[in-house]
Amino acid sequence: MTAQKKEQAPASDGPRMAQPISAVLDRNINALIQRRAAEQGTMSLQERIAEAMTNFAGSMLFVYLHAIVFSLWILVNVGWLPVLPAFDPSLVILAMVASVEAIFISTFVLISQNRMAAVDDRRADLSLQISLLNEHETTKLIAMVSAITDKLGIETEVDQQEIDEMKQNVPPEVVMEEIERQRDH
Repeated sequence: MTAQKKEQAPASDGPRMAQPISAVLDRNINALIQRRAAEQGTMSLQERIAEAMTNFAGSMLFVYLHAIVFSLWILVNVGWLPVLPAFDPSLVILAMVASVEAIFISTFVLISQNRMAAVDDRRADLSLQISLLNEHETTKLIAMVSAITDKLGIETEVDQQEIDEMKQNVPPEVVMEEIERQRDH
């Protein structure tokens, strides 16, 4: 095989080598992982219990265990599995147990959802701050590029009125007020 054909030959079916990522991306990934670990570390005991219960209740193991227990309960109490005497022939106790369990599982899920909503709110605030910073920096960059093109006498096809609008900083309060004004109408 010639050198040219070797270069064009497809890669082997062996394990793929991970491509190196940029230092900035690596730093950001590590920051996210550390932030999530810190959030987990600040959870109260009650939040940890609620999360553990929610995770267990949302697992297939939970489904399998309930299918087995409920099936055995029903089979024993209707007399189809005579390993034990019937202890709940009308299945009222089973219904009560299932109802109480549903109340607790719902509560654990709501606790977990409230915690996740609070985390999502903090992330949304961070995302908004980053967007505002990005908007401010972009506005400054547009102003700088516009000044450079003016200084060098370069003519562009971009509408000058649009450029002038983009160079203006728009305070977030003004945007929020405009959103509220338009929402109300």
